[in-house]
Amino acid sequence: MTFLKISKAAVIGAGSWGSVLANVLVKNGLDIKIWTRESKQVTELNEQHTNHHYLPGLKYDERLVATDDLAAAVNGRQVILLVVPTVAIRSVSQKIGKILQTSNERPLIVHASKGLELGTHKRISEIIAEEIPEANRAGIVALSGPSHAEEVARQDITLITAASADVAAAKTVQKMFMNDFFRIYTNQDIIGVELGAAFKNIIALGAGALNGLGYGDDAKAALMTRGLAEISRLGVAMGAKPQTFIGLSGVGDLIVTCTSVHSRNWRAGNQLGQGVPLADVIKNMGMVIEGITTNKAAYELAQQRQIEMPITQAIYQVLYQGCDIKQAIANLMQREGRSE
Repeated sequence: MTFLKISKAAVIGAGSWGSVLANVLVKNGLDIKIWTRESKQVTELNEQHTNHHYLPGLKYDERLVATDDLAAAVNGRQVILLVVPTVAIRSVSQKIGKILQTSNERPLIVHASKGLELGTHKRISEIIAEEIPEANRAGIVALSGPSHAEEVARQDITLITAASADVAAAKTVQKMFMNDFFRIYTNQDIIGVELGAAFKNIIALGAGALNGLGYGDDAKAALMTRGLAEISRLGVAMGAKPQTFIGLSGVGDLIVTCTSVHSRNWRAGNQLGQGVPLADVIKNMGMVIEGITTNKAAYELAQQRQIEMPITQAIYQVLYQGCDIKQAIANLMQREGRSE
């Protein structure tokens, strides 16, 4: 499919990542409307041009327009970018699908969320495809890679991937976002890109826990390496290409999420390692910790497909079965020796 030059887009979700991506697009010359269900956030973005709860200190471009009216946000837009928690993807997509059916429009649908749906274990693009009729979408693209909103906000160099089975759709998103500090690569393996984005959050919980327990760089490097091996095994079994996991949305995203204080999954794991109860960790974070629910989905998928994922299983035992973190690590270290 051939896409026209994009001039108008909607960003659905005004958290840290959604609002920063919207700001990038505005600075790239696009007409952007950003949607949030919080009326106070709409007022703050439109009048103070700030988003203090998520990114204190950042001044947003004054051309960015916020609204709490979903239809007003998406109608007349060539691209709709979803940046909401995984748990909200289905309900929001369903509402957008109904709006587009009424308006008879067919925008390109992009998402920058990372996770799997609990229960169904479906990827985000699969959920979108179910809820937005094919007649009302020009394509689906996943935007993912090693990126922190805090760093993109200050225009640090960032490279991520636009993935779609439709090359033209991926290239359209690439052109929308590319500038001097934000570089986009395209990839046709949307399965691998989405799974890498989701699964790395599990390993980031473990990396944070190791830090909270006081372990050093050797342990963290081992966790990331073996973590990548097991999430690749499950990803390939689900239809991903192996090489995707050594790309930006695989090892790139894994490194940044497992080593940075900006990562909420790392911060959550760090608190768990320090002995903070899980319920308090969730309460303290104030934002969705995708790795917790993704861990459950990945554990269940591994059981169904008989894929060996010892790190994922150990984290599941800590999160859902009350296993002590130190005991979970001891169990991993005492497993039978084998070839790499």
